[in-house]
This record gives sequence, C-alpha cells and structure tokens, in this order.
Amino acid sequence: MVAGADAVLLIVAALEQAELTHLLQVASDCQLDVLVEVHDLEEMDRALDTDARIIGINNRNLKTFEVSLQNTETLSQEVTGDRILVSESGIFTGADTARIRDWGCDAILVGEALMRAEDRSATLQELSRGVATA
Repeated sequence: MVAGADAVLLIVAALEQAELTHLLQVASDCQLDVLVEVHDLEEMDRALDTDARIIGINNRNLKTFEVSLQNTETLSQEVTGDRILVSESGIFTGADTARIRDWGCDAILVGEALMRAEDRSATLQELSRGVATA
C-alpha cells in the first residue's frame, strides 16, 4: 500500500503571487488537487489569475476571527466558468447550505459545526437538507 496526499491547501494570504503560481504547478506535476483559499476580493482576484480549479472562500476573517456567510455571497459572484467553488467556515444549518448552494458553490467545508455537535450524524443530516432542496 502506498500512502500519501491527494490534495493540498494553498492559502493566498500566506503566499506571494509567484509562490502561489509555482506551488500550483508543483502540485499539478505531482498529480495533487489544490484547494486555493481566499478571504477577500483582492485574494480572489489573485486566485482567478491562476489556473486554480478549486477555490475555497473562507468565511472567517483571519484578523478578527469574525465569521460571516456574506463573504461567500459576495466573493462567489466573481467566479465564472468551470471552477469548483467551496464555502468554508460558519456553516451550521441546512438553511446555510441552501443559501451557499444558491450562491453557486459546489461544496462546503465544515469543521466547527461537527466538532461541537453532540450528534454528528444528525448535524450531517441537517446540513444535507440544504442540498436535498436543490
């Protein structure tokens, strides 16, 4: 059995543009998928200037730690074409999932909701309700 990664996370805020572009190419050469994470419009523009196929919009402000799904609503409008769009952080209900889907996202990344859940199975079912209404 061979162990290894299938994907990597590149956080635009932590990288210069040349580094981002280089690391995307290295990941491609290694046949790795890349989730390119953005937090604001400037970072989204930088991500869109690359060949990134999967773009994640983090709803958590890394400076204030404030979380707002409005970040996904705003930034998702910038993405066109066949890129995969992921909403990250602050997703707790099926209503959240439905809103995110309506904004054009293809996937969600959920952590805190599951970590805090007393019944993780029920939480997953609740989050799935937003997809089931599609």
